[in-house]
Amino acid sequence: MSSSTIYIPVLSPPTPAASPGPDTDGFPAIPVALPHNPALRQQYLASLLHSLTPGELLFVSTTIAPLLKRDFIADLPTELALMVLACIDEPRTLARASRVSRRWKAMVADESVWRGLCIHIGFGSRLRPRPRDPDDEPLEEMEQFAPYLMDPAQQWLAAKRRRPKPSDPPPPTFSYYQHFKQSYRTMMNWRTGGTLLRAHRMNPTPPPPNAQQALNSIDVITSVALDADWVVVGLANSKIHVFSSRTGVLARTLVGHDAGVWGVCLVARGGSWVGDRTEPVGGEGIPAMWRTPLGLDLPAGEKTTPLPFPGKRSSPCSASDGWGQPNALVVSGGCDKVLRVWDVRSGYPIHVLSGHTSTIRCLRMLHNRPLAVTGSRDSTLRVWDVQRGRMVRVMAGHSGSVRCLDVCGNRAVSGSYDATCRVWDVDTGECMHVLRGHFHQIYSVAFDGVRIASGGLDTTVRVWDALTGQCLALLQGHTALVCQLQLSPSLPTTPHPAPILVTGGSDGRVITSSGPLPDLATQARILSLLAADTRWWRSMVVLCVFF
Repeated sequence: MSSSTIYIPVLSPPTPAASPGPDTDGFPAIPVALPHNPALRQQYLASLLHSLTPGELLFVSTTIAPLLKRDFIADLPTELALMVLACIDEPRTLARASRVSRRWKAMVADESVWRGLCIHIGFGSRLRPRPRDPDDEPLEEMEQFAPYLMDPAQQWLAAKRRRPKPSDPPPPTFSYYQHFKQSYRTMMNWRTGGTLLRAHRMNPTPPPPNAQQALNSIDVITSVALDADWVVVGLANSKIHVFSSRTGVLARTLVGHDAGVWGVCLVARGGSWVGDRTEPVGGEGIPAMWRTPLGLDLPAGEKTTPLPFPGKRSSPCSASDGWGQPNALVVSGGCDKVLRVWDVRSGYPIHVLSGHTSTIRCLRMLHNRPLAVTGSRDSTLRVWDVQRGRMVRVMAGHSGSVRCLDVCGNRAVSGSYDATCRVWDVDTGECMHVLRGHFHQIYSVAFDGVRIASGGLDTTVRVWDALTGQCLALLQGHTALVCQLQLSPSLPTTPHPAPILVTGGSDGRVITSSGPLPDLATQARILSLLAADTRWWRSMVVLCVFF
């Protein structure tokens, strides 16, 4: 019996229905024939827009606006994009452009853009020719010797010159962007920089009734001294104004000089005596009402603070620390040849000191000691005890008018029209050094106890060693009289402490020099002060330089 297979037909399961697709009735599509007919496309879109509500039109507008924007800087070739950016002459516009995208930032950072901007604003292109290597052969000069054979010695010398030299570190790459950044920051600091501490509005002065009074009322400022409490202003009309530093109110007008005031110094109240008191604190003959303001009735004490070396340098603001007196004092001198000591609180003169035979041209006070040093057109310097009201000594040696002086500790440095500087010991009157090197009159000196800077009519600045009198550096850069100098101590945060010298000239330039001596001459750097118009700056005279 044979087996047989029986096949039973089975129906396949039904195919599931397809998922419903998106309802296209709500999205009217452009007919197929329209893509090939621009006119019909525009007609269709116009009819579609007319059927939209205001809200839908706003949605379409905000959607289309980004689609119409085009990054032309990214689409243009690099050369054309740089030419477009080079046409921008506003630094702020370039700064904003660098924040658009990474592509724009890379294009704005190109050196050619900032080089053109440096030239446009006047910061200089800083294109420097390659320094000539001393081992380079002067080919043009050697062409005439080409037909001649070299002897063995010359061949050996030529081969030695061609030997490779030890690899020197490559010079730092110059960046026009960094140069522009520093120059622009300096320019803006000079225009709008600094912090306004206080602003005071003064009442207008009524005009004088006649010409003679108008001539006598000329209030040309000749000298200024200030500290945290007072601002003292010396005027060419023989008056001295004392203002409050906190309120700006005119507190006192010191009247007593018979001619213009050329120098004022402010002595702060309080403090302590520094140095040895070689003489008793007497002051016979001084009225009792002035003994307390001068500190004459203070206990003398046997112990005093020793005078440090090199001592405390004078303040550029013509202010000095007191020796313990309760009131602030003003010391002034001018064309009437006398030195006057004033009590700021009362406004009365305490001492009138005579001795000079010509105009007192410069004046300095020592810190924490009642000693004033004056320089006069009679070619002498004099040391005064402003506490007891007497002249201590005369320091003679100059053959011309003493135009400027500076003090540090018990040392004084004077500059004269005889083209020399002299270093003096204030306590003994000894001339320690005579500094010769200038060719014309000296108008400014600065002294920090270690080094001396001097400038004058020969347009140069010389830096001297205060201990040896040796000239350490000769700085050039001014084209006219160097009328102001300031020496600043090095910043403690700098990795290589070095002094900073700032010079101001009648050519309108302010030049800073820094660096370890004696390499100061190679570190001179002219600040970019010729801001908008160099002709305007050159017409200005730098009258004061303060730190």
